[in-house]
Amino acid sequence: MIRIGILGDIGSGKSYIAKKFGYPVFNADKEVDELYRKNKKILEKFHKKFPNHFHSLPINKKEVSKIILGKKSNLKKVIKIVHLEIRKKMEIFLKKNREKRIVILDIPLLLENKINKKEDVLVFVQTKKGDVLKKLKERKNFNKKLIQKFRHIQLPLVYKKKKSQFIIKNDFTKRTVLKYVKIILKSL
Repeated sequence: MIRIGILGDIGSGKSYIAKKFGYPVFNADKEVDELYRKNKKILEKFHKKFPNHFHSLPINKKEVSKIILGKKSNLKKVIKIVHLEIRKKMEIFLKKNREKRIVILDIPLLLENKINKKEDVLVFVQTKKGDVLKKLKERKNFNKKLIQKFRHIQLPLVYKKKKSQFIIKNDFTKRTVLKYVKIILKSL
């Protein structure tokens, strides 16, 4: 099985590109959403760390954002709680898809949390800063301070680009994305 890890800035189009490969995608952001909606274990851990905030499912994302912005150390606490469950879900995904030729890992902190393996194929999504900001502002939950906090814990984009075997220059058009995806798949 070839594991392709998608890297890039927040709002660079990683999830969109991941889907265009046509192989099973592990989307960590979607998995986190599901944990917040249904997972009692996550709720208990959140309640234990932040007793004044979380009392029932679904976990309110705005409340999580408030917690993260409220104190510098809270982001790491939240990541620690969520990360363990996401790793378990990824293992289940990989087992379920072990017969597939390729799987796509759409995990924002893939390198930071050392989830990648040495033999993974890394694809960096490069975008213009102005395009990224425009896309981020279109999101209903856009919060500039929160995005800056997340960027602060990420490895530099220059490092991620250097670590990648492939670069997709995303201009947010389907044609361009498919052209790059085809080139990458042909070379594997």
